[in-house]
Amino acid sequence: MILARTAQSLWRVSRCVTRAAGGCPRAQQWGLQRRGLSGASRYVMTSKGRGRSHSCRQRCPLTLLSAAAFSIFSKTTEKDEDLSEPEEEIVFLLKKSKLSIMKGELDEAEELLHKILHLAQQCESKRAVIYTYDLMANLAFLRGQHDNAEKLFKTTMVHMLDNGIKQDDNSFLEISLKLASIYAAQNKRDLAVPGFQFCIKSLEEKTEKEKDLPEELLTAEAKTNTRLLLGLSLDSYARYLVTQSQLFHAQTMYEKAIRICKEEQGEMHPQTITLLNDLATVLEAQGRYDEAYATVTQALHLAEKSQHPDHHIVLGNMASILMHRGISGETEDVANVEWIFRLALSKAEEKEDAQSIQHIKKGLSELAKWKKKRNQNP
Repeated sequence: MILARTAQSLWRVSRCVTRAAGGCPRAQQWGLQRRGLSGASRYVMTSKGRGRSHSCRQRCPLTLLSAAAFSIFSKTTEKDEDLSEPEEEIVFLLKKSKLSIMKGELDEAEELLHKILHLAQQCESKRAVIYTYDLMANLAFLRGQHDNAEKLFKTTMVHMLDNGIKQDDNSFLEISLKLASIYAAQNKRDLAVPGFQFCIKSLEEKTEKEKDLPEELLTAEAKTNTRLLLGLSLDSYARYLVTQSQLFHAQTMYEKAIRICKEEQGEMHPQTITLLNDLATVLEAQGRYDEAYATVTQALHLAEKSQHPDHHIVLGNMASILMHRGISGETEDVANVEWIFRLALSKAEEKEDAQSIQHIKKGLSELAKWKKKRNQNP
């Protein structure tokens, strides 16, 4: 089973930045564009269970986008934004650094960010210092420099605390989630698990406190942002749990994330479909094929209705689930399973999705072996 993600909103960030940096569009789906929070982690996971399904956008092992949670730059066109001359220079250089990332010119981007940090420190712009350190950390992570990224994220957090940002602030929790994702990628379970749990617990408590606050104290948008970040944390932790073969626990995390996504983004949202697909793979890996089939059927129905970009992946998962249900002893129409695999393959080829093509072909090969064995032992 492979788990990872697609398309547009911590469920909304920049498609071109992730692609240019070798990332995956799935990193965008959990996105809080207005607050500037970025998706924290996107990595491939393989279960030790029997299921061989895979999830939407299994493109990259871990993609981080630059957070803009502290940005003095996101509203520079507004008349009431009074930037000093050094800050205007910082804005210009930041745009250049992001363009360099989009072009894949990461060395140039890193050089620009060091220059920006120097300017920010010279003009004593605390917000710019925090923002730049965070960008540098994200860039280090994109380059696979996990140790350096960890140090830079920690430095960012120190500056945030010194600047009066509390530990339950969404921007602080987002970076905590990124650190947990780094530890997960490094197989540091003793650090990854507490990190994920800290984010989830903090956001659950914050959501509970915020839900009854009147609009004049806290906007509906701010409440939604907190819930979406909680959803991302649950999603990220679930995918980590799959790598640890803690499938039942992962299932619980996915179910909670799905509930949040449906309530905040709607049933037809691409992320809802992706999460349903992921849940189906976890159920399949537990050998719960009927539940997995019911879940993937729901995902497929929504994917077809909404023209989900990873429709072919959901189709492939349905074929895989049906095949494994048949292998386990249930009666399945081999010809129907093969037809679904073939349809998924044709759609994957149209998308030029090499990884999905390879995965579906493996499924067809396994199906051929099952078919041959079944014919020999009618």
